[in-house]
Amino acid sequence: MDYLDLLIKFLSQPDQILSKLIEKYDNWIYAILFFLIFAETGLIVMSFLMPFLPGDALIFAIGMIAARGELDIVIIVPLLIFAALLGDNLNYYVGKRFGTFILNSEKTFIIRKSHILRAQEFFDKHGKNSIIMARFIPVVRTIVPFLSGATNVPYNTFLKFSFIGAFLWVAAISLLGYFLGQIDYVKEHLEKFIILIIIVANIPLIKQFLPRKKVKNE
Repeated sequence: MDYLDLLIKFLSQPDQILSKLIEKYDNWIYAILFFLIFAETGLIVMSFLMPFLPGDALIFAIGMIAARGELDIVIIVPLLIFAALLGDNLNYYVGKRFGTFILNSEKTFIIRKSHILRAQEFFDKHGKNSIIMARFIPVVRTIVPFLSGATNVPYNTFLKFSFIGAFLWVAAISLLGYFLGQIDYVKEHLEKFIILIIIVANIPLIKQFLPRKKVKNE
């Protein structure tokens, strides 16, 4: 099964897929979910291999599963916050160590140059706040910590904004799923809510990647 097939299956049956994983791996599911969130935020190569990872939708579905008692919300929220924070820190140090080389390279097999340029524009526009805002934007959330390290944002500053972003991203979306997951209408139309979350999350990314028209000042 390729990535697209898996993504489509997740969109249509996120709760069933997570339930099957829980049934198969029992408490190891916490380690699996930890790795998935860590990989999406910490492995910059993921922005090239799988740019539209459904992190927001996954966290929402996790909250819904927790509402059914299959996961412990008290454990999963701090665990995933730590995973997101750890991923950010790894990306920061990769940027600090290899950022200059990668940014100055004409081509790279690790990251698409277009992704870096668009994320750079986002980073330059929003400054340190981009560390928080990027959490909710696929691709950008992977590259902004890297850019923070590459451009020598002070680590204490980065860590503060990274923690706020990780907390808001995981806590807000998972708790939203947790409370909405107790509503029958949401349960019956779960795939529509998941698709809506992915569309909303990707709007800033789509706008960033749309070709720009040059406006001539007369």
